[in-house]
Amino acid sequence: MSELNVPNFENEVLRRRTFAIISHPDAGKTTLTEKLIYHGGVIHEAGEVKGKAGTKAATSDWMALEQQRGISITSSVIQFDYRGQRVNLLDTPGHKDFSEDTYRTLVAADSAVMLIDVAKGVEERTKKLYEVCRYRNIPIFTFINKCDREGKLPLELIDEIESTLKMNCYPMTWPIGLGGQFQGLYHRLRKEILLYHPKHEEKIGEIIPVSGLDDPKWEEYISPHILPQVKEEIELVDGTLGEFSKEKFLSGEISPVTFGSAKQNFAVDTFLDLFTDLSPPPAPRKTKEGEVRPLDKTFTGFVFKIQANMDRRHRDRVAFVRICSGTFERGMKVNHARLGREIRLAHSAQFVAQERETVDTAYAGDIVGVNDTGNFQIGDSITSGKIVHFEDIPKFPPELFAKLSVSDAMKRQKLQKGLKQISEEGAVQLFIDPFIGAQDPVVGVVGELQFEVLLYRLQDEYNIDVRLNRLGFTVARWPRDKDGNPVTNLNGNFTLYRDMNDQPVLLLDKEWDLNWAKKENPDVIFASSITAARTGKAQLEL
Repeated sequence: MSELNVPNFENEVLRRRTFAIISHPDAGKTTLTEKLIYHGGVIHEAGEVKGKAGTKAATSDWMALEQQRGISITSSVIQFDYRGQRVNLLDTPGHKDFSEDTYRTLVAADSAVMLIDVAKGVEERTKKLYEVCRYRNIPIFTFINKCDREGKLPLELIDEIESTLKMNCYPMTWPIGLGGQFQGLYHRLRKEILLYHPKHEEKIGEIIPVSGLDDPKWEEYISPHILPQVKEEIELVDGTLGEFSKEKFLSGEISPVTFGSAKQNFAVDTFLDLFTDLSPPPAPRKTKEGEVRPLDKTFTGFVFKIQANMDRRHRDRVAFVRICSGTFERGMKVNHARLGREIRLAHSAQFVAQERETVDTAYAGDIVGVNDTGNFQIGDSITSGKIVHFEDIPKFPPELFAKLSVSDAMKRQKLQKGLKQISEEGAVQLFIDPFIGAQDPVVGVVGELQFEVLLYRLQDEYNIDVRLNRLGFTVARWPRDKDGNPVTNLNGNFTLYRDMNDQPVLLLDKEWDLNWAKKENPDVIFASSITAARTGKAQLEL
């Protein structure tokens, strides 16, 4: 790259912002995503999840089952410009059965937005995803949603977040009433009242500047029966909190909090303004060879997601790459670390659901989808220079197991192909019985909904009607010695299966059996993730 292009290259990298949304199911994640990309100019009409008959389906949900069920099953990757920044939004599956996909997505993010339902507060799924963010040490915004509905008092909510998650909160805005008495927000930093007029959509978000809590405009615009309590709450918050520290936010010590209603598109733009003011640009990434910095000239990236059949007409397969440094150019040749050879990235795109747009150039922080003919696996590292290996992305141990059967024997080969492709996405895991072979694999999943999605996709994408035959296994462990090498023989008459990387796996009916295996093989480590075994790192339990 010539020196003349360096300033432009640096500017492009430093204006990138890549974040993910995390929440418990039904907190309004997909609705918030829709409104964010609406404000980003990607769409001109936001679809709403679980709407009335005739309501447009959510744009960010591409699979028909997602639109039918009103839930996000796959990760969406959406890019838009806002206030001079190039924003990469990673929409994650909300359902707990897809926590592995969510974890992989968070690996690609530089910050996260934690979405909380004002009525339900911190829910179990939110806690688990927060732990992932803390594990990755990425800064977290908090958006408290559905303020137009009845819910917990804002002081009670802030206390619940802080005590449950052990995270300090810094409210940037404060609700003026809740539910039927919700009249807007007070922006503490800007000293502005954002009015909420549910019956006058054109006035939603009208901004009233005030000099402070003593400004007579409060009495002019806010109902007298809620005003004293609102002022008392704001005075308490102002008196307790000092100045906001961006350094403490970036280090994960404090989370800026905003309130609003994604459904009513109220204060979503306020959050976006805050996000673009505070969110970090691409951060350095650790590799086994050292650290990769975003402004390094050499292109590097890693695959965090694979999705097949997004375009049914072409039976395509897309590998989603997080760019970590340098510049991506369509058609460029890169070194593939795992394969040990050079490959060409011929076709590249960015997505909103199934809609794709060809990408010629992208920079550190961006997410690009590259056409994959079978070269990529999740966690693969690519570079235009010397080989690097980014940190491994662990697999979660499955807890539910089954075999699949088809009544039409002629379709068994087609079933094997479909299972292989879907397993390569990380949606399911396959295990080979040494006495039967690869023609009849054991299918393992983390949660029940993954089986439902698997059956749906086999029928919808491969035209195969299959029957699910449950197995009694509930535990999967990878036996390793103290040096992390695979153990192929165990004491105690145990059968070892093989995963799709030809690694030995122990499948057991219950924890008692695992304890017995440990007792019979005291020198063997039974890892819950092959990655954890290989790197020697502890696996985060989710």
